[in-house]
Amino acid sequence: MILNERETPEGRLVAVCDDGLLGRTFEDGAVSITVTEEFYGGDEVDDEAAVAALGRADVANIVGEKAVAVAVEHGFVRLGFRDT
Repeated sequence: MILNERETPEGRLVAVCDDGLLGRTFEDGAVSITVTEEFYGGDEVDDEAAVAALGRADVANIVGEKAVAVAVEHGFVRLGFRDT
């Protein structure tokens, strides 16, 4: 996974994405997200480092099957809305 942490006026922002997603755009109808190097680029990390960073986050952006699965497994994300 790729991890980027930074301080913002709203607190610590943690962005995590799966390897190989930088530069890709995902679209679903009127909604799209581009996984940019500027926002998500950072250090390659293992699950343990990603979990530690998410634990420090005030805001998190998580993209990718593995990154989301790790966040769900460790209680940072709760699935339960439509289509999840």
